[in-house]
Amino acid sequence: MATPHINAADGAFAKTVLMPGDPLRAKFVAETFLENPQLVTSVRNVLGYTGTYKGVPVSVMASGMGMPSIGIYSYELYKFYGVENIVRIGSAGSYTDKLNVMDVVLSSSAYSDSTFAKLQGGCEEKNILPSAELNDVILKKAEELGIDCKLGVVHSSDVFYSHAETWEQIKERTQSDCVEMESFALFHNANVLGKKATCLLTISDSFVNHVELSSEARQNSFTTMMKLALESAIAF
Repeated sequence: MATPHINAADGAFAKTVLMPGDPLRAKFVAETFLENPQLVTSVRNVLGYTGTYKGVPVSVMASGMGMPSIGIYSYELYKFYGVENIVRIGSAGSYTDKLNVMDVVLSSSAYSDSTFAKLQGGCEEKNILPSAELNDVILKKAEELGIDCKLGVVHSSDVFYSHAETWEQIKERTQSDCVEMESFALFHNANVLGKKATCLLTISDSFVNHVELSSEARQNSFTTMMKLALESAIAF
């Protein structure tokens, strides 16, 4: 059934969806890695595709930026389209010299000051965990593929430009290793609906050494993370 934000037909999505923020990154993943990818939703140009990877059905769909946006799309995928697993594949800014640009990070937890979980489901926790089952598969696949996948605490922020705290203060207060804007809401939705979620990130910029990738590089160059996500998706 179509929802207000997804116009796909029933059964259009695979059980596992990879979810980048950027619609063009979703398009890149589908056209680069999937066999016979089909565009299944395009409302507001938030593109979603389904194809196969090594013969196994996999979907990839954009989430947009921020917790309200991924909150809508992930909820509808879980609730109305029978999706069981969502792996966010995104970019993050590093808070530590142990995570450098282009490093791949798997979320061990998501910290946020957001009220998303409280308003959506009455959850007042500031740290929400991803699926241990999905994480175990991803770490095993990373080892098999020789990919250095680092575990890290992710700070899910409501704001991109903060005037209230320095990044050093945020890092100390949240005990986070990197920052993005979506995982906390995704993990909460999975918990509420009895589904599974996790988050794979590529470091796109560093607050420590001030190295930063271009927007084009962020869109097209995270192939190590994408390959790890796809190999894991067909093993879930």
